[in-house]
Amino acid sequence: MTSLSPALQGVVTRGAKIRGYVALTKPRIIELLLVTTLPTMFVARRGIPSVGLMAATLAGGALAAGGANAINMVVDRDIDRVMRRTQGRPLVTGAVTPVAAMVFAVTLEVVAFAELWVSVNLLSAVLAVSATAFYVFVYTLWLKRTSTQNIVIGGAAGAVPVLVGWTSVTGHLAWSPVVLFALVFIWTPPHFWALAIRYRDDYRAAHVPMLPAVTSMQATATRILGYTVLLAATSLVFGAVAHMGPVYWVASVATGGLFTAHAVRLRRAPSPKAAMRVFHFSITYLAVLFCAMAVDVVLRAH
Repeated sequence: MTSLSPALQGVVTRGAKIRGYVALTKPRIIELLLVTTLPTMFVARRGIPSVGLMAATLAGGALAAGGANAINMVVDRDIDRVMRRTQGRPLVTGAVTPVAAMVFAVTLEVVAFAELWVSVNLLSAVLAVSATAFYVFVYTLWLKRTSTQNIVIGGAAGAVPVLVGWTSVTGHLAWSPVVLFALVFIWTPPHFWALAIRYRDDYRAAHVPMLPAVTSMQATATRILGYTVLLAATSLVFGAVAHMGPVYWVASVATGGLFTAHAVRLRRAPSPKAAMRVFHFSITYLAVLFCAMAVDVVLRAH
């Protein structure tokens, strides 16, 4: 049950509007994107980038991601009304109107592109905004409501920030960021499917063909395990391609092993509780692995 919204009460306070606009950007998702962007910059620099460049890249990336998330909420507001997990979102409660949300989102995208172009470089700006276009048109408008591969293909948008981080430092792409892109791309399905297991009834009610909503938990757990093993292998490939040091290698092997162990336990005894353990560890995995990248290159640079 959702609480009575400010709009339904006939009053939308200034505080509710501000909180609504912040919620439109999905801050927790932005945090994950920045967790991958910043360490990538350290690897590209093989040391510590300038504070100004880090701030400019993170600000532009956050603005672009926030705009994409806001557009997603505008498009998906009908689904959000049905799913219990999303019934508190600002377009459902009435804290923000769809038109205002779209204006806000487009403004964020324009500012993000301009800020990255002026303060970083054109390639990084183009990559950041292209991720928004992919997320909106390929994932949100096309795949999400039509294919069980929605989050698999759509996850490419969430992998673009590593490319933005790399190009912000070097001005060009290389094999290392491409492998990092693949790593985040492969990480997304087991991360999201684990969460979707818990909310599979919501997805069924909203007629969204997220994998756990259209197949068994056992089948979903098998897919999660397969992607997790591939993810662990990809992290090792990155270590070799990027010539990483011992800190990274230890973190890669340890976290990859633990992630796989969680996925194996889910496969043996599928349940929403076990799936949530996989989901929470997937976030820890990404944070620890990328932080290890940064620590590794900084230690070896001195």
